[in-house]
Formats: sequence, structure tokens, C-alpha cells
Amino acid sequence: MRAQQARRVLAGRSDCRRLEFDHLDLHSVATTGYRWFDHCSFDGADLRLSTFHDAHFIFCSFRGARLRGASLRGASFSACDLRQADLRDADLAGAQFSYVNSGRVDVGRSDLTGADLTGATLRNVVVERVIGWPEPLSR
Repeated sequence: MRAQQARRVLAGRSDCRRLEFDHLDLHSVATTGYRWFDHCSFDGADLRLSTFHDAHFIFCSFRGARLRGASLRGASFSACDLRQADLRDADLAGAQFSYVNSGRVDVGRSDLTGADLTGATLRNVVVERVIGWPEPLSR
């Protein structure tokens, strides 16, 4: 899929199943409404400053994706691969992360106010100057 086609798909109202957005330049893309992404791949995609409010990602891969400054308010990530994703400066307020693999993720300076990390596997996560980090932090 090419970036222009991917932008149209993401801006549409349909749910996305088994689509690949790998390594595409999709910065500043905005989804509309309540969207489901099932078994989609965003590996290496440039999603900086994108908006995915209340989106649901199920079995999706974001390995090496650039989500810096993205707005993911109220989004849910279930059984997703976020290894090496860049989530710095992202708005993750109210987001839910369940059964997520997050080896080597940078969430520095992000807003995690009200985020639910129950069931998330957090390894090598950089959390410098994060707003609203869930307490207590268990080790």
C-alpha cells in the first residue's frame, strides 16, 4: 500500500483488518470516529503527530514505529507489539495496554494520566519526565 492510499484508508470510517502500513510516511494523519484495527502492521511507519483518539488496536504491530507527539487519547492496545516504538511526547491519557510486548520503548515526556497498564509486559521502557505515571510502580 502506498502512503496516499493508506492516508485515505485511515481517514475513512471503516475498520481495518490485516492491513500493512509498514514503513509509510503517515505523519499527522487523523482517524475519524471510533475505529478498530485488527491484525494490522505499522512496523517502521512514521506516525508522528497523528491522531488516533479512542482507536482499538488488537494484535497489531508497531515495531520501530515513530509515534512521537501522537495523540492516542483513550486508545486501547490489546496483544500488540510495541518493541522499539518511539512514543515520546505522546498523549496516552486514558489509554489501555493489555498483553502488550514493549521491549525497548521510549515514552519520555508522554502523558499517561489515567492509563491502564494491567497485563502489559514492560521491559527496557524509558519513562523520563512522564506525566501521570500509574502508581504504585511495581517491580
